Amino acid sequence: MGLLEGKKALVFGVANNRSIAWGIAQALHREGATLGISYAVPALERRVRPLAESIGCEFVEQCDLTKDDEIEAITAKAKDHFGQIDILIHAVAYAEREDLARPYYQTSRQGFLTAMEVSVYSLTALARAFQPLMPEGGSIITMTYYGGVKAVPHYNVMGVAKAALESSVRYLAYDLGKMGIRVNAISAGPIRTLSAAGISGFRSLYKTILELSPIKAEISTIDIGNAAVFLSSDWARRITGEVLYVDNGYNIMGFPDPEALPKLAEQLKG
Repeated sequence: MGLLEGKKALVFGVANNRSIAWGIAQALHREGATLGISYAVPALERRVRPLAESIGCEFVEQCDLTKDDEIEAITAKAKDHFGQIDILIHAVAYAEREDLARPYYQTSRQGFLTAMEVSVYSLTALARAFQPLMPEGGSIITMTYYGGVKAVPHYNVMGVAKAALESSVRYLAYDLGKMGIRVNAISAGPIRTLSAAGISGFRSLYKTILELSPIKAEISTIDIGNAAVFLSSDWARRITGEVLYVDNGYNIMGFPDPEALPKLAEQLKG
């Protein structure tokens, strides 16, 4: 019997088989949760629907989280299909490529607003919409990154958005705690996803963080999924408003290991 047997979960943000949201969906399914999956735009359906079918997921719906009417529509469909929801996964973020490529101070006004709307406000909108479908409490989880706490080269406006997202987690945890709903974030280390490909210099960043972390191993989407299982389960029933780092310990380092620097220099040359 899995940790999430009998639980009903809805995962937002699945794009393809390499997306973090898909890794989470697989882990939730493995632990017995009944799943629903949502993707952002119609063009993604041809990739997402076969993935859903591979784990027996019958609820597969498109939803643009910048549109309130689409959020209302998927909430109504989820109510009809599931009755209620126990687990809500928000793995959605977006910034214009040009705003990631240039210095932060050159971020356009519209680019800033877009990053905030898609990456931050969408969590609040989902929490508001689905709170009535969580009468017995539950778990809401979003995805963040260390660039919301420290300045990370080329992360730019997305780092500012992640800082706002983490603050939203704390305020939502306070608001919804009295209803028995927990709200947490997972801060994932670098993973080769479609979204990561849009960050300038990601390959160098990936090698650097891998070499300078206490645990020198690649992080997989299933690693993130396993963390989501924990936060979704009764094992974490007294944890809310927190950011759980799944980054090989990179965030604890105050200064890089001097012994690692020569090896890193050689890797970056290659």
